[in-house]
Amino acid sequence: MRIDSEVIWLVISFILTLMVFSYLLGDNAFFRFASGLLIGVAAGYFTVVIIYQVLITRLVVPLMQGSTLTLVPLFLSGLLLLKLSPRLSQLGSPAMALLVGVGAAVAVGGTVLGTLFGQVKGALSFFDPIAGASGSMALRIVEGIIFLVGTLATLAYFHFGARERRKGEGRRRLATISVVLGKVFIAITLGAVFAGVLTAAITALIERSDFIITTIMSMVR
Repeated sequence: MRIDSEVIWLVISFILTLMVFSYLLGDNAFFRFASGLLIGVAAGYFTVVIIYQVLITRLVVPLMQGSTLTLVPLFLSGLLLLKLSPRLSQLGSPAMALLVGVGAAVAVGGTVLGTLFGQVKGALSFFDPIAGASGSMALRIVEGIIFLVGTLATLAYFHFGARERRKGEGRRRLATISVVLGKVFIAITLGAVFAGVLTAAITALIERSDFIITTIMSMVR
């Protein structure tokens, strides 16, 4: 009797799903086994990806083609491995500093170019009459004002260094109002994010529950 591979994977998926759902009864060996299996498979997958798409493609192949520039990252990688030794860990500090500096520069550059400039461009687009020709201009202006007020109020909420002035009651009241508005916008944003995460979790729960019911019904038939 030949057993189809799809049936085998279906049974395995069904068993693993039940192991994950067993956490509802408390922490147990079945849930720990499923968690360890997931972590192990993910670690093995990423290891294979790193070996074939990073080490072989970007290190071994260029070295075999005579590229001397590849010796620089190879040398720095060797210095990073020295961090495993307590005696030689200081030799790996320059490579670690370079790695952290480059990572920070990439993160800051991506934040400024991709997020900050994108937010500024998005805020200005609401007041662009050419971009708003296809829709209601008044509605776009209202959306732009709400967008701009929310951004400024959120920035004001994180500004804690306001100096007190003798004749600055009006400015302090404006700052207080901005802080309150910032709290409102931050609360709305966190609520929307939480609702999105909760919706995704409920969707996954419904999908897995439907999978269990469908599998049981197919086995019974």
